[in-house]
Amino acid sequence: MTFRRRNFLAGALLSGLAACGPSKFKSYSGPRVTRVVVNKGARQMYLFSGNRALKVYPIGLGTYPVGQKEYEGDGRTPEGLYYIDRRNPDSRYHLSVGISYPNAQDVARAQAKGLQVGSDIFIHGQGPEGRVLARQERDWTVGCIAVTDEQVEEIYAMVEDGTPIHITP
Repeated sequence: MTFRRRNFLAGALLSGLAACGPSKFKSYSGPRVTRVVVNKGARQMYLFSGNRALKVYPIGLGTYPVGQKEYEGDGRTPEGLYYIDRRNPDSRYHLSVGISYPNAQDVARAQAKGLQVGSDIFIHGQGPEGRVLARQERDWTVGCIAVTDEQVEEIYAMVEDGTPIHITP
């Protein structure tokens, strides 16, 4: 075998091994998550099965974490009852799980003030941008709930669409 061919084969092998790295998509076979509770003040998110907390995660919030989200761009994380309603496997923040914000009360509150209510609230990882921002500030999102990339992999696997999420002050 020639030197050139040997190097080509070695490079192809290394490339193939790199592509087989650990997947961000995990599997979960434990108890069903029946609800998610976010306590903004404590900066904690709980995944419950019935009355039993299966997991507890420290979280980051919007840049203005105190108070209810009132309009698009206010930097606040919403409060209230919502549902997990979608997933983004290609999120710029590693993976993300969508929250059904806005609900009817959110829309009415924003409309009463003549404001745009906003949308696209997610539980997400940090991704490249978040890793830098999270080192500088605990609360760095535009209103989402941030966890580490490893934690969002667990959440993505554990929490099904339709699961209620209650976000409290």
